[in-house]
Amino acid sequence: MRIGVPTEIKVHEYRVGLTPSAVREYVARGHKVMVQSGAGAGIMATDEAYKKAGAKIVKTAEEIFAKAEMVVKVKEPQPNEWVQLREGQLLFTYLHLAPDPKQAKGLVKSGCTAIAYETVTDDKGTLPLLAPMSEVAGRLAIEAAGEAMRRSEGGAGILLGGVPGVPAGRVTVLGGGVVGTHAARMAVGLGAEVTIVDRSIPRLRQLDELFHGRVRTRYSTLDTIDAEISVADAVIGAVLIPGASAPKLVTRAILKHMKPGSVLVDVAIDQGGCFETSKPTTHAEPTYVVDGIIHYCVANMPGAVPQTSAAALNNATLPYGLALADKGLEALHAHSEIGRGLLAGLNVHKGKVTSKAVAESLNMKFVDPEVALAE
Repeated sequence: MRIGVPTEIKVHEYRVGLTPSAVREYVARGHKVMVQSGAGAGIMATDEAYKKAGAKIVKTAEEIFAKAEMVVKVKEPQPNEWVQLREGQLLFTYLHLAPDPKQAKGLVKSGCTAIAYETVTDDKGTLPLLAPMSEVAGRLAIEAAGEAMRRSEGGAGILLGGVPGVPAGRVTVLGGGVVGTHAARMAVGLGAEVTIVDRSIPRLRQLDELFHGRVRTRYSTLDTIDAEISVADAVIGAVLIPGASAPKLVTRAILKHMKPGSVLVDVAIDQGGCFETSKPTTHAEPTYVVDGIIHYCVANMPGAVPQTSAAALNNATLPYGLALADKGLEALHAHSEIGRGLLAGLNVHKGKVTSKAVAESLNMKFVDPEVALAE
């Protein structure tokens, strides 16, 4: 199969769909890989490194989209990218379609087959291709909160870990999944007082054991959320409903009860955000203020540490990408964990929306993926 890797064009996105190491794996299996010149610059990978791995370097993204049978990216295609997609072409990347009707309609119109990293599942029901970026984002969320809390950045001027004789900052984490766990791990490591709020009692028990009582765990209710964010110096939004829009857990009215200069970090912004006042920001201008509360809503947080995040992402996506390259759409029919995972990841196929969560979020017609593939 001909695999194409264009340069990412989202603002301050430095990751790349395939690292030179991953390219070598594809080439070793007999596939041809085209990489746009400069695509690896963000991870300090030169065109020469890609050539050494067996890739062909091409000058433009247009050539990639015109010739590749499968396009491998990191972030969702931008408008000038999705118009270049075509029927019969595979797109393998993060999509986050639920809050993005324009992209969804663009992919439907293109006729391509789009498989979203964030909805690929494994046999345990977890999200193996989302997990590595959730780990990175969770850890970065605490770094972002700590920086935004500085007085020079408009924050209240509180050090998360405190110092002897001075209280540590208080961090509330909404959601005890991968993002929330890694955010809590970082915050605890800095010495902050941490509370994790979640709706799963079994998960709260696991977190209590994991942190050996070093974090407070609370069952999620409206009263709990109100109480915890009113005393927090930083709130990390880490909720996720796979494929669907994130629930709005914090309304604008609640902001009035928060400490002036406190910080909201919305890691769920890719799925629409879990704070009512959230709107996507970039690494160039990561924060804004609403009612005295600082909002950090960067939609591609892991892009700030591309060497780490691109390597972690490629480690996770490689088996799935190779299966697609080896077998094409037949990979989705395979009675294997990878095949079932890819089928769950199918969001759009030949003009049909094949993810129920996406279809419901966008009020679009849903077609069962197996039915769509059979037509």
